[in-house]
Amino acid sequence: MKKLLYILFTIPIFAIAQNNMDVSEASALRSKVKSLAETTKTITADFVQYKHLDFLSNDIESKGKLSFKSPDLVKWAYIKPFEYSVLFKDDMLYINNEGNKSNVDIGSNKMFRQLNKLISASVTGDMFNSEEFYFKTDSNSEVHFSPKDKKFAKYIKEFHIVYNSDAEVSEVKMVEPSNDYTHIIFSNRLTNQNLPDAVFAH
Repeated sequence: MKKLLYILFTIPIFAIAQNNMDVSEASALRSKVKSLAETTKTITADFVQYKHLDFLSNDIESKGKLSFKSPDLVKWAYIKPFEYSVLFKDDMLYINNEGNKSNVDIGSNKMFRQLNKLISASVTGDMFNSEEFYFKTDSNSEVHFSPKDKKFAKYIKEFHIVYNSDAEVSEVKMVEPSNDYTHIIFSNRLTNQNLPDAVFAH
């Protein structure tokens, strides 16, 4: 479970952390993100992931490609430094570790069902399920989430999403209780392009 959370950088049931964004700005951001999510059918994007561990002098860098198809097909394909993919499809989680394949039935597991829903929500950026507060950086809007569930709090301290001016997710950061973190930066995003079923084959 811990490994999956590291890879997927999201967990179920979040609350928006306190911040500096005023009520009108918060409402505007939420509306813009929700509107974009409702019209988003597919997403592809390259990503760079930085894994920061306090005992290492340099972050561990990985690169890959994200593919999303509404309502809940999500594939994380790591390309460098090794090939590793995680695919959510039809209440199943398919893992391919350099050719070694395994799967998990998430349909019969409440925790994984919740996780599956929020994987899709985090990709589109529409994770606003609390009427709390936000805060923003100088050029982007950043929202901090923290887990309500004490079990998940053992693995995740905070979860950050940075939105660009178009309300698209540009960065994600997952901070662990130890203050180690995983930071993912997206680029070359394409929305509502044709994505053949073969992309999500397992």
